[in-house]
Amino acid sequence: MASNLFARLPRLAQKSKISLRNNFVTISIITISMPDPIPSHAKIVFQGQIFEVWQWEQKMFDGSIAIFERLRRPDTAQVVATVGDKILLETQQQPDNMTPFPSLPGGRCEGFNEEPLTAAKRELLEETGYAADDWLLWQEQNPVGKIQWTIYTFIARNCVKQQEPHLDSGEKITTRLIDFDEFLMLSEHLLFRARFDDKAKETLRTLLFGK
Repeated sequence: MASNLFARLPRLAQKSKISLRNNFVTISIITISMPDPIPSHAKIVFQGQIFEVWQWEQKMFDGSIAIFERLRRPDTAQVVATVGDKILLETQQQPDNMTPFPSLPGGRCEGFNEEPLTAAKRELLEETGYAADDWLLWQEQNPVGKIQWTIYTFIARNCVKQQEPHLDSGEKITTRLIDFDEFLMLSEHLLFRARFDDKAKETLRTLLFGK
């Protein structure tokens, strides 16, 4: 299932770090929000299709006991995919949201054991028919402190069409190629767009296209 990234784009201005992981360059964003841990003595009290609910007894400052809880769900992998000097954009509808909205290729990891990069490659191929050999891990986000859930954003450079999309029954997706400036304007935050001076724009352009 494709992922709507654009409301979160302003967080890309935060401090980044570069490392080597699994034989590809990792450029991750250090975010303030980190998931609160689930204690080892917590017990699962509900198992849904996506979410698990965990609870435990927590001692309070006055010595009383309260029930605390956290949610856990599979991680998300999404892809900024470049084709030549263009970026691949999806427009999708979902059964519970028939209003078309722009999105990036991506979706849930299969369970808690699928590697995010594996999920990103799978989702890109299934939703768009494109594949790539040049991958960057751009960002890791934990958007909600009470939920054990990480969103991984990858950049896939020089994508090539390999097959027709294979959408599941809950997906209605069309794709098109957009240029770099249109991609920037997809952010819902005017402040994000305004702070991209020419130098910053060129830095991001180089990151996406590698030139």
